[in-house]
Amino acid sequence: MIELNEIDKTYPHPVHPVAALKGITLRIEKGSFSLLMGPSGCGKSTLLNLIGGLDQPTSGDLLLGGRPTRDFSDADWTRLRQTEIGMIFQFFNLLPMLNALENVALPLLLRGDRPEEAKARARTALVSVGLGGRLDHRPSALSGGEMQRVAIARADVVSPQILLADEPTGNLDSENGEEILKLLSSRARAGVTLLLATHSPQAVPYADQVIHLKDGRVDRIDRIDRIDRTGGKR
Repeated sequence: MIELNEIDKTYPHPVHPVAALKGITLRIEKGSFSLLMGPSGCGKSTLLNLIGGLDQPTSGDLLLGGRPTRDFSDADWTRLRQTEIGMIFQFFNLLPMLNALENVALPLLLRGDRPEEAKARARTALVSVGLGGRLDHRPSALSGGEMQRVAIARADVVSPQILLADEPTGNLDSENGEEILKLLSSRARAGVTLLLATHSPQAVPYADQVIHLKDGRVDRIDRIDRIDRTGGKR
């Protein structure tokens, strides 16, 4: 599903250019749950942004579903994020003037879905994350855990094949963080390819592999057994 071949990313500077990624080669299988772990500044967010088309590599090749992305235009990436790639951020990125239903419906409206269809799908997405009773609440009336659930519903409402999450539990307590990890893990069990950047060891039991980054390189990859919290291993 996701292939990276000798990916470099250097941020230019007249005196001290920053090499954020150095020769990253990875293959992430369809329907897998992968963690990106490592110290701050190791390249986790940069890697997610490249896969999501929010930034472009300096060199190397990125393939999504076997498709080379080297010649993708901004419009191509926008279409992918509207149909195939969902993104979840640490600080939620919800629009404060919109309620939960409107926030979740927004990406569907932006891609041209009919308003009544977009609202119906947004409602279903919010119910699926346990927020059926919070449809009319604005972000200021929601807890941190609830806002992250809205963000997950917004990313999931386009029925993505790839879900990218950057520190989605970073601003949550351990109990809410566990609930968010359960929600995300359920998406991987449904066949979505999930890549999550995190510092939290709490996420490790849910993943299929942990990709450890250090100084912009892959330090090692740990393959693990994913725990199904309903009992047993997957």
